[in-house]
Amino acid sequence: MSSPEPPTEPPEPDDPSGSTQPTYSNLGEVRAHLLPSKACRPRTPGSPSTDPQPLPPPLPQKILTRTQSLPTRRGLHPSSTQVKPPRRPLLGSHSVDESQAEAGPAGLPAELTFGLADAPLHLSLRDLHSPEAVLAALAAQQLEGLRAIYARLRARLMGGHPGPCRPGHSFRLLDSSPCAESGDALYYRVVRVHEEAWHILVAKVPKPGADVPHQWGLKLQTSLSPHFNLQGLCGLAPEGTLPGAPWRGAVALAAEVPERTVAQWLAEACAQPPEEFAWAVALQLLQLSAALEFLEARGATLVELRPENLLLAAPRGCAARGPPRLLLADFGRVCRQPPGPPGPHAPQLGRLLRTLLGLAAPSTLAAGLERLAAQLTRWRPSASRTRGALQALLWGPGPELRGRGAPLGPWLRALGPWLRVRRALLLLRLAERAAGGEAPGLEDWLCCEYLAEATESSMGQALALLWD
Repeated sequence: MSSPEPPTEPPEPDDPSGSTQPTYSNLGEVRAHLLPSKACRPRTPGSPSTDPQPLPPPLPQKILTRTQSLPTRRGLHPSSTQVKPPRRPLLGSHSVDESQAEAGPAGLPAELTFGLADAPLHLSLRDLHSPEAVLAALAAQQLEGLRAIYARLRARLMGGHPGPCRPGHSFRLLDSSPCAESGDALYYRVVRVHEEAWHILVAKVPKPGADVPHQWGLKLQTSLSPHFNLQGLCGLAPEGTLPGAPWRGAVALAAEVPERTVAQWLAEACAQPPEEFAWAVALQLLQLSAALEFLEARGATLVELRPENLLLAAPRGCAARGPPRLLLADFGRVCRQPPGPPGPHAPQLGRLLRTLLGLAAPSTLAAGLERLAAQLTRWRPSASRTRGALQALLWGPGPELRGRGAPLGPWLRALGPWLRVRRALLLLRLAERAAGGEAPGLEDWLCCEYLAEATESSMGQALALLWD
């Protein structure tokens, strides 16, 4: 069998030009001499063919460096050596380094590489075989998502706060008649203008003959940071600032514009269906207990709780048909908390609750509220514990979770799984409503607050106050 001329021999390693001059090599010819020839047609054994075998078509000649084409006996310079990455075994649709390919169950790696959306789960393959680990990871993600939704809703409901008044601000009276009337003050809408920015505030004008307020409570009101259920002051409108104002002297300016009082709402809302009326009462008492909890934490107490001094305003960014925002505005009756039981507001809350329920028809929620009113007078709990009991009446768990005659231990152990299920259901409900274009409102925010803050211990204390 004839063959072409052998390829040119490479220069000897001792040749100094070997490491610098490029070597030209026809890879097709080299391949033809290194590989055995293939028969193009059948041949009989022992009779070699005399026909020359066709060579493969020549490939384009490439310039290859000596260190990459042929071996050499001379030690190579470090700069001429290319460091090759380690071989990466292919595992499914992911390639991992051998150093990371630690054997797990069924010969798979111990750690799975999730996408960016799954990376925060931090689940190994071993964890995926454990239902408890999977449920714990999902519960942690649900709680984190619930807290994020709660923070965003809070920013929307409390957004756009006007801030304090400054010397460069100007004011203009919008209405000559009050927009709301409480037990001791009249409220007028005012526009505050500064350059291109403007805010609608209210001027809080005391009624003639009103009781002398406690100065300590007024100082506390001016020092408060914005709170969802406490009336915040922005400053004073000096005398003569508002031409045509139906009052004299300087008046305080508040950030939230009230629409009516709880006493006025009560005269209108009693015609609602029994369950809806009881639900609205529970939502208002829940917000009031949050305001009183804030006062108790700062050593303050409200001497007298009056429905005519509890303001109702439309929350920002919510539909008009949703529940209103309750504001505690009667800081003239706030004083330092005297020594005594930890729940100074419990008797007043109990009396107010009975007043509100006097117009309510019997219902399941109304029966629970009546039970709470009796417990407030009996045990005098703090406002924080009262708020937890109202949250349990609104969103559970109810007494049916315990059952008649059931021991306390298993009942308390069931609160953790119940809480995780409720968080998952709330997220699903919010997602379903968001897909339909419905924005969450005040009630959704209050429910998120409860389920994001609740623990097995706090729920156990709330249920003990209600049903023990």
